[in-house]
Amino acid sequence: MEPRFDLFSTATGTKIGKRFAGLGMALHQTSLPAITAELVSLRASQLNGCGFCLDMHVKEAVAAGEDPMRLHLVAGWRETTVFTEAEQAALAFAEEGTKNVSVSDDTWANVRKHYDDEQVAALVCLIGLINAANRMAVITHQKGGSYQAGAMANFES
Repeated sequence: MEPRFDLFSTATGTKIGKRFAGLGMALHQTSLPAITAELVSLRASQLNGCGFCLDMHVKEAVAAGEDPMRLHLVAGWRETTVFTEAEQAALAFAEEGTKNVSVSDDTWANVRKHYDDEQVAALVCLIGLINAANRMAVITHQKGGSYQAGAMANFES
């Protein structure tokens, strides 16, 4: 399957893409741990089948110092011992917000147990943003494999 369309070759796509990149950078400036943000983005991208975003978030996580072995285990995070309770809460939150567009009271309570108001706000916005980005990339058949860590920061300017 070849890419259908280069969204960022258009004025509209570039304008929106810069805003998405800016929102992503704003989220990385919050107190939400960067690794947690990458794990959440990776899990949502797995569920949505977005190769471009999988490539991006794996590379960004490794560049931020994440152990590649943990990244290999994100898809089966419930069956591992390598994620903290806080990370598990964030991963459950990402899954429910991606698959159900709803979050159970138990998952919400667990997220609130581990994250303060600012971090919860960042998680909610991140889950919405990554799902929107996944959908745009999947619709246009964007491929993973060529992303370079830090490229989105360059795209913002």
